[in-house]
Amino acid sequence: MSPSSHRTACAALLAAAAAAVLSAALSGCGDAGGIESAGPTPTAVGPVRLWPDLPPVTSPPYDFGEGETERVPGVSVPGDDVRRVDPVAVVQAEIRAHPEQYSGADGLYEETAQQIAACTEKPESCPVLEPAYYRDLTGDGKEELIVGITMPEQQTVVRCYMPQNGTLIRIMSTSDQLVSVELADRDVILRSVSAGIPGYEYRTHWSWDDQQQAMLPTRDEIVRVKPSAPTPPDDAAGPAGSPAPGSTPETTPEATPGATPGTASGASPGGAAGTP
Repeated sequence: MSPSSHRTACAALLAAAAAAVLSAALSGCGDAGGIESAGPTPTAVGPVRLWPDLPPVTSPPYDFGEGETERVPGVSVPGDDVRRVDPVAVVQAEIRAHPEQYSGADGLYEETAQQIAACTEKPESCPVLEPAYYRDLTGDGKEELIVGITMPEQQTVVRCYMPQNGTLIRIMSTSDQLVSVELADRDVILRSVSAGIPGYEYRTHWSWDDQQQAMLPTRDEIVRVKPSAPTPPDDAAGPAGSPAPGSTPETTPEATPGATPGTASGASPGGAAGTP
């Protein structure tokens, strides 16, 4: 056999072997672990406009003042660093600028306003919550100041302030019977009780609106709240000091040395939890 004939025969054998291997691999596609159909895709249903002949609205809706902003008079922000500003002094400056203001964005109970004015002399009764929190809410790379104020009737005020050219601009002010206040990315999320629907709560997401230059309530939800576990009856408990049968005894976490009372784990005074 000539060298050329030998090479031709070898090439034919290699081609046949490769075809056999490829055939074996393809035959395994139907085995377990292969791609399977997830079933038919449901048909998308687009929005349908109801009563398209409704007349246009000619009068504006009631203004709740969500988009109101205001410069805090008499407060300077060195280097646009809100951490160098005293949160209590900020609220006191607003009260001086709007005395006896009981409604609207500046509205506070008279009792609350008097307590805030006396925060320096009576810090134990100061309704301005500690700590204040800091987060870049506008996306400009600079932190905003977030302040909470407690009031009678279980009301809590939440205000946010933005530094601007050495001044402080209030970009959000609202109050409600709040269950909690949360920060998620650049959103402030307020959870409040539902008065008319037991077992549910309201959640309002406040987000920065670049056009309005303010924090706006961009998303409202009514969310079902998971009920708490029922309390076991007294006769299910064992002897005094021992856990009930089948239960896991609770452990009391030890206080972290140097932690500030009232500060959540992972959060430092003046800084929001989870903020790098």
